[in-house]
Amino acid sequence: MKRQLILLSLTLGMYTVRAQETISPAGPQNKPVYLTNATIHVGNGQVIENGTIAFSHGKITAVGSNIPAASSDAMVLDMKGQHVYPGIIAPESNLGLVEFESVRATIDVREVGEINPSVRSIIAYNADSKVINTLRSNGILLAQVTPEGGIVSGVSSVVQLDAWNWEDAAYKTDNALHFFMPPLAPLGGGRGAVPNDRLKAALEQIETVRTFFREAKAYQKEGKHTATNLKFESMRKLFNREQKLFIHCDLVKEMLVAIDFAKEFQLDVVIVGGADSWLIADILKQNNIPVVLAQPHALPVMQDDDVDQPYKTAAQLQKAGVLFCLSNEGFWQQRNLGFEAGTASTYGLTKEEALSAITLNAAKILGIDKTTGSLETGKDANIAISTGDILDMKSSVITRAFIQGREINLDNKQKQLYEKYEKKYGLK
Repeated sequence: MKRQLILLSLTLGMYTVRAQETISPAGPQNKPVYLTNATIHVGNGQVIENGTIAFSHGKITAVGSNIPAASSDAMVLDMKGQHVYPGIIAPESNLGLVEFESVRATIDVREVGEINPSVRSIIAYNADSKVINTLRSNGILLAQVTPEGGIVSGVSSVVQLDAWNWEDAAYKTDNALHFFMPPLAPLGGGRGAVPNDRLKAALEQIETVRTFFREAKAYQKEGKHTATNLKFESMRKLFNREQKLFIHCDLVKEMLVAIDFAKEFQLDVVIVGGADSWLIADILKQNNIPVVLAQPHALPVMQDDDVDQPYKTAAQLQKAGVLFCLSNEGFWQQRNLGFEAGTASTYGLTKEEALSAITLNAAKILGIDKTTGSLETGKDANIAISTGDILDMKSSVITRAFIQGREINLDNKQKQLYEKYEKKYGLK
């Protein structure tokens, strides 16, 4: 009997530990919510002091400083002294596709082969990843889940970060095809330099992709096919412009190749990385090519660039009128996205422009700006509330967050460990 009690205690203890790490998705919004007396950062450059934002059934119903009084069944939350922001959007992430980088069994971001346009990242997305909760605690509420590996790696999707499974998480499925361009820097070209024989191989790989695109486009024009080609079939949305082509590259010559792709195949092209985009900002503007700036906290590409060039690039693109957003490649690294936007705001961007770079601009580039990215009537209530500036690491503390009107749990494993040892050593 004693042995059975011990086993029972151990079993219950195991379930208790697991329960501490498990955070269930929130249920649907069941009553209107009014956030009052807040400083509202709309996301489009507008700031409303002492304002109110109301949302019901997951949609924003009113935003402003003179909103009618709430109905008797509404939940009214006084946000005096706090700041209300659109949820941050993390483009170019492998969140939910990687759990531990050192454990191969938890990595599901790459597929075998060089050209895989039919690969869909969304079906591999793990909505139970423990990393997701650490991002939500910093106000990141949506992410673009992107495949890697090979040259044409597959199709990304946008997910919301409070879901039971990938079907629930899907916010915009199959929004972009990803082409990882081989580097074209000759020997001695700086950080991205490659030997000259590899440069030749890179040019051949690019030509292989170009040939594949030409064959796929010809396939689309055929009335009937003697055999179905799944890779060519998967390109249909791209050529119909229902899908964008995200081309990952950094150097000027690589971005010029990307522009050629856009012109030859009449595609909606987005540059991802774009470290040298400031050098050809006028050309990008003329060709209506947006940029996803990756990892602003990095060294410059070329040895003779200013050491703070990555910090200044965002402001230079803003001045040139190029649509851009910020990204932090990886999965757990995305939690710092707001703070990287804060860095950009000290190197030429205003605070509201920097906020747009991780909210509304990202939504436009990802094709979801009609439903999210800013706090405007009719859009989804994807909202983060902070005691301070969400772009400032010192003052930003996210106190509440809502995804499609559902108030989500902001707990995570790291917070639990902090509280555990704070209690152990008598610091609490």
